[in-house]
Amino acid sequence: MKSAYIYVRVSTDEQKRRGYSLPEQEDRLLKYCETHNIDVKGIYREDFSAKDFNRPEWKKLVSELKKFRAKEENNILFIKWDRFSRNIQYAYEMLGILRKLNVSAMAIDQQIDLSIPESSVMLAIYLSVPEAENTRRAMNTLNGIRKAKEMGRYPNKAPVGYVNMTSLDGRKIIVPKQPEGGIIRWVFRQLAKNIYKIGCLSKMAVNKGLRSTRSNFSKLIRNPVYCGLIPLKLGNGEIVMIKGIHEPLIPEALFYEVQDIINTKRRIRTIKVDFRSAFFLTGFLVCPLCCRRLTGSFSQGNTRKYAYYHCRRGVGQGSGQIS
Repeated sequence: MKSAYIYVRVSTDEQKRRGYSLPEQEDRLLKYCETHNIDVKGIYREDFSAKDFNRPEWKKLVSELKKFRAKEENNILFIKWDRFSRNIQYAYEMLGILRKLNVSAMAIDQQIDLSIPESSVMLAIYLSVPEAENTRRAMNTLNGIRKAKEMGRYPNKAPVGYVNMTSLDGRKIIVPKQPEGGIIRWVFRQLAKNIYKIGCLSKMAVNKGLRSTRSNFSKLIRNPVYCGLIPLKLGNGEIVMIKGIHEPLIPEALFYEVQDIINTKRRIRTIKVDFRSAFFLTGFLVCPLCCRRLTGSFSQGNTRKYAYYHCRRGVGQGSGQIS
């Protein structure tokens, strides 16, 4: 009796677009095995894209085949070749791996006899058509995103401070979300004051309730969507700004003022000014032990930072807290 493994695969997009389902595929394959007297050694159900073979269930199947490599030929059965792969290069590579494991792959709706040389032409067609469909679908998606941006709509996942919604006329839009939207307004106002480091302000925003990592925060404060602009990349690589139909969280002038601040060294000069204002007696006070001039520094306490004058020879010598 011949033996085979059953492989059924579907992606979320395919379920919505074509109504594919794992049970329907499985039922057809089981009936095929029953009709052709094939012993089913295992069933692998996959809910994953076929752009490559980095799929959980497929890797389990190949691992099983390597572990129990048999002298007699085994088969992997699926409905069509697009269930196997949607990338012709990866498909041929995987067929070579299976061949070394004495395993044959077969689509019951698109059967070909690989022992016949001319059948390789049909295999190429069966494998290339799904890849062409994927490429066309990706191009249509990019064109749709580009068209939406040209119309002032933000087609991607809403950035922090906004939420994706559908308007009464069926158009997808983004609208402000609280309290994140209010926190982001506060962030830009604080940046405009030019008195905080970005890392410090990031921690302050998180303490207020903003969910963001340090790297994401750095991208957030450079996102023009918050002032009502949507960046659009042209064919020549140039990026233009499109006026969005969504409600901006901050004025455009404030956004560009903040960009000037975070993209220059003005913040460093501001920190020096703050240091000088806190330790305005530097150069006048001397250490009572060595008669050297005292310097100043900050020390982090439980609730805030404290300013100290101290001797350069050591903080413990001739030090004093500024109240």
